[in-house]
Amino acid sequence: MKISMNTPTTTNHPLSPLWRKATVLALGFAAQGLFAQSLVVIKPDGPRAELLGQGSGYAACPQPLIRPECRVGEWSGQGSKGAWRWIEPAAQPLPLPDASNPPAITWRWGFGTRTIDDYLNEVQVTGLLIIKDGQVVAERYQYGRQPGMPMRSFSMAKTFTAMLVGIALDKGFIKSLDDRVADYWPEIAQSAYGQTTLRNLLRMGSGVRFKELYNWTPDDDIFVWGQLLYHPNNRNSPQRLEAHLNAKKEREAEQGIRFKYASIETDILGRVLLRATGKTASELTQAWIWQPMGAEHRAAWTVTEIDNAAGFAGNFNASLKDYGRFGMLLANDGVINGQTIIPKAYLLEATDANQQPRAFQPKVATNYMGYGYQTWLLPYKTRTFALQGIHGQTIYVQPSTKIVMVQTAIYDKASGAQDLKPFLYRGALWEGVLNSLGGVVD
Repeated sequence: MKISMNTPTTTNHPLSPLWRKATVLALGFAAQGLFAQSLVVIKPDGPRAELLGQGSGYAACPQPLIRPECRVGEWSGQGSKGAWRWIEPAAQPLPLPDASNPPAITWRWGFGTRTIDDYLNEVQVTGLLIIKDGQVVAERYQYGRQPGMPMRSFSMAKTFTAMLVGIALDKGFIKSLDDRVADYWPEIAQSAYGQTTLRNLLRMGSGVRFKELYNWTPDDDIFVWGQLLYHPNNRNSPQRLEAHLNAKKEREAEQGIRFKYASIETDILGRVLLRATGKTASELTQAWIWQPMGAEHRAAWTVTEIDNAAGFAGNFNASLKDYGRFGMLLANDGVINGQTIIPKAYLLEATDANQQPRAFQPKVATNYMGYGYQTWLLPYKTRTFALQGIHGQTIYVQPSTKIVMVQTAIYDKASGAQDLKPFLYRGALWEGVLNSLGGVVD
């Protein structure tokens, strides 16, 4: 591993012990002739660092959604609150070596050609990892984030949940994706969700009304749902959860005929998974994905207050490189070192736009992307898909070229409310990565 530190962009930035240690380390590598092609870069700051908590050393603090200075610390590292259930790594991690002669990554914006550094100087990214053929092409950190540090997934967790469902199906814990939720969770049989099939939940096609606005008001269903799951007043009260769901008796549309993003559907899927297997999310993730794929670092699910389940819709935490290993697992159609971890047929159902009903295909489900099984589908002829979180968290995967790009980020606002520029930059960078590494944009 080769590590470098960039000079602080603010003249009044203090030289912390971390900065001095990393600088000495970088100089040592430079003396060995390695510094010129440094792949791992750790910066003490990033765009708008002062606003994002630089003065406090990016300390974790409550209410990061409304307090920008809390976001770096709260969404990377363990944060200030919330119970975690840990997931242990593999005894022998899957090697993820640096590429010996990585090509320069460039991307286009307007009439100019830009670099990774240009991107990081503009976008509030905490971590960026680019992999080609199982080798690291670039690994960057900002705001003093470190390799191995757990990073909040937000809705990238949805794809982890979907893959666990697929493995449970293969192992016989779930009989069919066309089973109803109530077949596994009879306590919510009165609700429209209880009568929805697992397949339609995987595609977010229940047809049940749910507003995911991210304006954090009582009119915002995702806010109400989050308060129900995580508010301490609801601790160990699963009956409240079931009563809330059983009140949802009507559909806006017939199930399976339209896509409408609703995180509640992932959380219901996760609870079906727990009931079908009798295991916790962390136990399943460790045994079925994390250790078999060769994870290097501990990961964790954040636990809900109301029923001690996991935050299936958005509260997984893992290191940048282990997110990269998961992306490689998906790029390899569920196989690592000859071992099938995720059934290939299921993974293709989840990530191939051509296997989705028309309502869920790219440029129909949304103006650009389609939606598979809790996974976003890009409108390329070559199968390409993405895991996405609401504040810029992303894993892009192109299986045919074995290219994976991971980004953890702290965009100012949630998807839909955020200025489009960082999303447009991210898309341009991804296409630049494909063009630079022999990928396909078609």
